[in-house]
Amino acid sequence: MDKKELSERDICTKFITPAIKQANWKERQIREEVKLTNGRIIVKGSTTSRGKPKRADYVLSYKPNIPLAVVEAKKNTHTLGDGMQQALLYAEMLDVPFAFSSNGDAFLFHDRTGTFGKVEAEIPLESFPSPEFLWQKYCEWKGLDEGRQKIVTQNYFIDHRKSLRYYQRIAINRTVEAIAKGQNRILLVMATGTGKTLAAFQIIWRLWKAGVKKRILYLADRNILIKQTRINDFKHFGNAMTKIQNHEVEKSYEIYLSLYQAVSGTEEDKNIYKQFSPEFFDLVIIDECHRGSAAEDSVWREILEYFSSATQIGLTATPKETKDVSNIHYFGEPIYTYSLKQGIEDGFLAPYRVIRIDLDKDLAGWRPEKNQVDRYGTPIEDRIYNQKDFDRNLVLEKRTELVAKKVTEFLKANDRFDKTIVFCENIDHAERMREAIVNENPDLTGENRKYVMRITGDNPEGKAELDNFIDPESRYPVIATTSKLMSTGVDAQTCKLIVLDKRIESMTEFKQIIGRGTRINEDYGKFYFTIMDFKKATELFADPDFDGEPVEIYDFEGENGSGKSRDMDEENNREKYFVNDVDVDVVIERTQYYGPDGKLITESLKDYTRKTLLKDFESLDSFLKYWNEAEKKQEIISELEERGVLFDALAEEVGKDLDPFDLICHVAFDRPPMSRKERADRVKKSDYFSKYGENAQEVLDALLDKYADDGIEDLESLNVLKVQPFDRMGTPLEIIKRFEGKNNYLEAVKGLENQIYTL
Repeated sequence: MDKKELSERDICTKFITPAIKQANWKERQIREEVKLTNGRIIVKGSTTSRGKPKRADYVLSYKPNIPLAVVEAKKNTHTLGDGMQQALLYAEMLDVPFAFSSNGDAFLFHDRTGTFGKVEAEIPLESFPSPEFLWQKYCEWKGLDEGRQKIVTQNYFIDHRKSLRYYQRIAINRTVEAIAKGQNRILLVMATGTGKTLAAFQIIWRLWKAGVKKRILYLADRNILIKQTRINDFKHFGNAMTKIQNHEVEKSYEIYLSLYQAVSGTEEDKNIYKQFSPEFFDLVIIDECHRGSAAEDSVWREILEYFSSATQIGLTATPKETKDVSNIHYFGEPIYTYSLKQGIEDGFLAPYRVIRIDLDKDLAGWRPEKNQVDRYGTPIEDRIYNQKDFDRNLVLEKRTELVAKKVTEFLKANDRFDKTIVFCENIDHAERMREAIVNENPDLTGENRKYVMRITGDNPEGKAELDNFIDPESRYPVIATTSKLMSTGVDAQTCKLIVLDKRIESMTEFKQIIGRGTRINEDYGKFYFTIMDFKKATELFADPDFDGEPVEIYDFEGENGSGKSRDMDEENNREKYFVNDVDVDVVIERTQYYGPDGKLITESLKDYTRKTLLKDFESLDSFLKYWNEAEKKQEIISELEERGVLFDALAEEVGKDLDPFDLICHVAFDRPPMSRKERADRVKKSDYFSKYGENAQEVLDALLDKYADDGIEDLESLNVLKVQPFDRMGTPLEIIKRFEGKNNYLEAVKGLENQIYTL
């Protein structure tokens, strides 16, 4: 057996796996070809594909969900350490301290703990370390004595239908480890849609089963959050769990779910949390802790301070940091952060595109004529009104109608039943927007009055439809207009359009609103979402704080801060004017795309594409060499899409009938483009067909037509022979026989490609 002829998988089977097992690693401790991510979603027009997921060759665990090491394998033609950089990348991702690389001859070992003395060392196959030895080193590194080890090794709740993602496991393990070591204030930051509640459940389960935390209080500020938590992730607590309601306290349970409002109030007799002794709970979980609990003088904070002896864990996607309000000041630095950018990169969260629509009156402002009155006869104060005023102090009714019209046009061009949330300035604005959208969609609102609903805190009919809106199986409501109610804690898995007709100046609020669209639901075709922005809110994407690490800027002095968020619905009592005879027009409309660096592409697509391509190809010749040497052109196209080249969007701008090859040559290297049809016709006029018989020529001619219509992808797949017009020529096998075998057919297609792409 020539070892250098073996595949990577053979090297694993014959050398690496036996060496690991010989070191007393059990089957249940060894996971091979472990998929770590789903692969970033790449949006191509109205369709999507995925980039390559990250996979580790081996993940070795002391116990299920307690990983210790990563092993990367390479063919024997590679050096021993060729897989080390990849192994270190995965080890860092998984938060594990030990990394190994092997080509089947030995192992290269990398120690991230500093407990071995030497960072990297070569070890023979027969000397692979045992799980007990690595666990001992891990505990030495982490400072885990025997008592702490009992806590951190407590089993997870095993749910085979819902396996944990790598970052959830890190969040859970770090939290349990910190509590085992005596930390009593913990902040977990995880982007909306990444499973904070599932992580909270596993943290509680493990601490509860270990006997470390016996009575747990889970606090939230929205009924929907408590309801979703109780019937979904927390259902496994069964009869040990209760929800505090009707201001009644029952002390025989172990897990308590509660709204802040249900246990507190402005009057002392409503503060029923005081019916529990301050030491009753030994663990308090605060969901969406960026809300009231971040404020030093809030009622929420009073509850937390009352139960100050308990360990307290704050969960949020958006820690709140202002001069007056701070999560970090109370909980400390986040023990773990999983960002929106990372979630999109991993393929666990949906990417987005932004349609920015600027309106003339928003940009230039509007001033009433002398002595002008509004539609109700009220004299309008003489000054210039701008975007800050619209829908707060002054209503331009035709502006509302224009926004409703643009939203409707977008849905008609895509799918009129795509779930949509329209964020408005206030409740009055949300109602007027509902009316305007109803008038734009008389056919669908005639079929079902719930096609458009206002879902705001003051409206019981609308609030009653919130569950239906977020239920993927419920068709109605389709469009929800809202002001604040739906900005946080609403698990709208299938929301595909978020409309911003609201000035947003709080980064926390902005992140929460964007989070309404970031969930993926493959069963219902939700892979990405669109943000339609009428008020320049998406300029906040450019702020470094949008997806950066939270930084404490708290500067609370005395009673300077009220700790209360300003509610735009009640921000002032000034008179509101209603104007119905002022025209409003769109000045500019442009689409911005999510780039591979996690930022919006704000320059022209042509400039962006040119810069992206010139990073990899310094000249046309270098690109042509790369293109011509590729076994399949589609693989190059897919690779460039992963690097951020948006071929479909570029084709919309440059020419829909252009091949990716021509888009690249034209945009990056200033070559005059040819359409796919022009390229196909040129090949048909050449003498390339003459070397083949009439039956084979018929197939090649049809392949060229297919290329002209749909592009190169179909040409390179044998599946094309199953569709029209090939199905009329016979079965794929019969068609291939026209070329006297599969190899000859593939060679003919390769030659056809060479002819197509001749400059």
